Formats: sequence, C-alpha cells, structure tokens
Amino acid sequence: MNIPQLQIQTTPAKIGLQVTRPIQEIEQPRATLSLEQPAAILEMSTTRPQLSLDTTENRADVDLKSASRRTAEIAQYSKQKVQEGTVRRAQEGQQLLKIENGSTIADIIKQSTDRPMAELQVKFVGDPTKVKIDITAGSLDINVTPQKPIVESKINKPIHHYTPGKVNVVMEQYGSIDIDWKV
Repeated sequence: MNIPQLQIQTTPAKIGLQVTRPIQEIEQPRATLSLEQPAAILEMSTTRPQLSLDTTENRADVDLKSASRRTAEIAQYSKQKVQEGTVRRAQEGQQLLKIENGSTIADIIKQSTDRPMAELQVKFVGDPTKVKIDITAGSLDINVTPQKPIVESKINKPIHHYTPGKVNVVMEQYGSIDIDWKV
C-alpha cells in the first residue's frame, strides 16, 4: 500500500553585503613661526688719555732755549763776568802797587794771555731723567642693553577630509519552501 508522503524542500536565503570603506585624511600643517632678534643697543663713551711731556730742560741741554731763558742766562753771565773783571782789575792794581818787586807788568800780561787748553771729550746731551712726564689716564665706558626677541607664532588647524563608508545589503538568493505530496 502506498502511503502518501509529504515532501518538503527548502532553499536558504543568502544575503550579500557590499562594503565601501570609509576614507579619512588628516593633515597637520606646521605652525607659522616668525622670530626676530633686534640688535642689542651698544653705547660707548671714551675720555681720551692725556700725555704731557715737558722737554724744556732737555732742549736747554742742546742749546735750544726760549728767548726769556736765554736773556736771563746772558744777564747772569754778564753780571758774573763784570764781577770777575772787577776782581781781576783790583788784583792787578794791587800787583802794580808792588811794582818794586820786579817783573809785575810781565806777570800781569802773562796771566791775561795764558788760557788753559779746552778738553775734547764726547758728551751726551739730553738727559732722559730731565723730561717731565704727566699722564692723565683715559676711560672707556661700555653700556650694552640687550633686546628681547620678537616671537610670533600662529597655530594652523588640521585639515580633515572624511568620506563615510557604506554598507549595501543585497539579496543574492531568496529563500524558498517547496511542499509536495507524493502518492
């Protein structure tokens, strides 16, 4: 005997996913930086040194004298020679008073004409110890005023591009149920 049979056949459903990935781009630009260093302020003031050399005595040693000094020396020399001449004339007068002693006039003439020989020698003139030196020191003052640097910075925002992703659901295969009777 044939028993009727129930026959069921199923086909599963299949879902497919189409995924588009998201795209994200981030770029960070460098900060804009401006640096400036002003030069320091430099102030200098100087006082010149003074050097004074008095070579009057050295110049006098080499017979380079001022007119007033030469006049004073000539006056002094003349005064001395007048005094020496007066003394000599007085001595000669005293000798002439004693003329009875013999050759007095010849002695006077001999004394007047006999002069000693001058010595020849090397003489260095211009004694360095006679130079009068006067020094006034100079000065140098330096003032430096540093200047602060000028720093300007600007932060740049990041550049951000974002493309969102997508998910598409696609039915690749529909499900089905077949029911059949077999007799």
